[in-house]
Formats: sequence, C-alpha cells, structure tokens
Amino acid sequence: MTFATVMVSLALSQPNEARLQVAGDLAARFEAGVIGVAAAEFTPPLYFTTGEQAQDLIEQGEAALQTRLGELEQHFRSVVGGRAAPLSWRAALDFPVRYVLAQARAADILVTGSIPPGVSDAFAVASPKDLVMQAGRPLLVVPDNATWLDLSTVLVAWKETPEARRALVDALPLLAKATDVVVTEILENTSEYDACEARLDDVVAWLGRHQIVASARVEQPGQGRNVAAKLDAVAADVSAGLVVAGAYGHSRFRELVLGGVTEHLVTRTERCVLLSH
Repeated sequence: MTFATVMVSLALSQPNEARLQVAGDLAARFEAGVIGVAAAEFTPPLYFTTGEQAQDLIEQGEAALQTRLGELEQHFRSVVGGRAAPLSWRAALDFPVRYVLAQARAADILVTGSIPPGVSDAFAVASPKDLVMQAGRPLLVVPDNATWLDLSTVLVAWKETPEARRALVDALPLLAKATDVVVTEILENTSEYDACEARLDDVVAWLGRHQIVASARVEQPGQGRNVAAKLDAVAADVSAGLVVAGAYGHSRFRELVLGGVTEHLVTRTERCVLLSH
C-alpha cells in the first residue's frame, strides 16, 4: 500500500504554500516522486479590439502568464525539492481544469488547495469542485493553514455508497500510517441504528484484514440534520487531521453540482480531506 507518484496542482492567484508542504510531506513518507502542474488561459478583454492591437494584447497577456508559470515552477522546486525523487514540472497555456485532468493519469493521488465559496475562474483556477468529480484519482484538498499532513487521527466518513467504498480503498496507504482511525456514520434515521452498527463493524473488520486497527462511531443526526456541521463536530472531537469521504454529485448530465457535504469539504474545510468519486 503506497503512493509512487504525487501530483500537486498549483494556482496562479491563490496561496500554494500549504499544498506544496503537504505534497512534500507525502513524498517523504512514501518515498514518492512529485509532479507539479499548473495552467492558465489568457482572459480576453471585456472590450472589443481587432487586428494588430488584438494580437499584441494576446501576446502580452500570454507572456505574462508564462512568466507567472515560471515563478510557480521555482516555488514548487524550492519547497518540494530534496523531499521527492524524481521531481518534475508540467505547465501549459490551457484551461486549468482540462490540463490538470489530462495530467492526472500520471499520478496516484492529486493534491490541491481548498477554494472559497463562490470563487470561480475557469481561466486561472483548477477548482477542486471540478477535479474531484472528474479526475479518476483520489483528491487531497489542503486548507491554507496546513503545514503538514497530520495522520495522528484519521476520520473516515462512512456512507453506504460506491463513492465511500472507493474512498476507503484509495485511502489505504494513508490509513496504514495513521496512529488512530475512526470510522463514523451519521444516521439519517435513528431507527437504523442497529443496521448502521453492523455496517461499521464490517468496515472495521475489513480494515483489520489490511492490518489497520480502527474503531467505529455511530452518530445521531445533528440539530437541523446538518450533516456537514455534524461531521465537522465529530472531526473536532476526535482531533482528526484528515477526513476521508466519498464525493457526491447531484447533476445527471454533468457531475459538477456537488452534494452539500462534498461542497462543504472542498470550500470550508479546516483540515485536510481525501475525496474520491
């Protein structure tokens, strides 16, 4: 159970220090290589222009983006260099989500930062809200205040869904290095308490067969049935440094409309979150 290659997605206009520190931490723990990746597309002006003036404007804009991408590469190498072997960099003038999704084929896990609610710039930001539903790789979302990946206690947010099962499998390398693992399910109906206990017993036993010792914790619905707030409260109570959860979407046509808990975990998380879809 290991990660051989970690990929970290950098943002042009948001803090990158936390995600770089965590990517370097992962590389050191697993003796993994790290690929840094970034992209941006020139944003056309709101006003209309044509001819040579338009071409000059585009060339100047793209040159500025190339300069910024070069600065990101230097930052990436200065923070992660020395903790990863091999170390490589990929960048392009492209829409960030499209570019990062294409590069994800080369990695075992994708590291990115959280994003404030309402922030959306398809020309400059590879939003975790898009990456988590389409990457086909586990996504580690890192809040800006993180300095390392704290695996002293890992909280697994269980739900009887394929996404939760996928997340648990994807998280095995991290769970194997954790000091404590707590598997919790937040009841939607109190009448299912016994069934919930049986589900968590199965999950704990399955982890045990992978030499991971875990405990189970059944949680009653929170006030107002706010599952995201209840999950935060449980994570705080057990002092979790990492939350593992399945990622859920509500759109039948494009999986970009996230469920409430998933939306919360990628926009308001106070701790690292591993999400799988």
